[in-house]
Amino acid sequence: MSGHGFHVHGPHDHELEHAQQGGHGGEHGGMINQIAMFTAIVATIGAIFGYMGGATQANAGLYKNNAAIKKTEASNQWNYFQSKSTKQSLAELARDLAPDDKKATYQAKIERYEKEKNDIKIGADKLEADATQWDKQSDEQMHQHHRWAQSTTVLQVCIALAAIALLTKKKWLEYAMFGAGGIGLLVGILASLHI
Repeated sequence: MSGHGFHVHGPHDHELEHAQQGGHGGEHGGMINQIAMFTAIVATIGAIFGYMGGATQANAGLYKNNAAIKKTEASNQWNYFQSKSTKQSLAELARDLAPDDKKATYQAKIERYEKEKNDIKIGADKLEADATQWDKQSDEQMHQHHRWAQSTTVLQVCIALAAIALLTKKKWLEYAMFGAGGIGLLVGILASLHI
């Protein structure tokens, strides 16, 4: 208690005073500041990686949808191709059964159907190739999404280790935290490089 320049305080008051001034500045004070700064950086990077993971997952879904649309269009073209084949077969049968003066008419239809089928086949093959390309892009995006998710998970484990290290003041947990942070960052770099 103070009075005219004389001040007496107990150990509790002494600790509160040092805590307000930033601690004793010893080993644990430096550890706390280091872990706090590292945790803030890791949380920021983790948020960015989490966003990238969500974006790649959305892209994968869109690309898979585009592949399905192209597959449906290709299926429609193959159905159209089949209808032309059926008409061509009927025209061939009619030609074979028709009198000689009508055979040329049916032969012209057969040749027209053959040309139309070839054009339809080219279109259907192109649509199937497009569908395959969209599927491939979707698979690539999902792979990248998994990398972002792995990275984000490891960074979350890193943050949990930081909290435990702060509570227990165990140096080995601090090293584990730094290791997990490094691994999470490495996996995020792999994701950004599409590896």
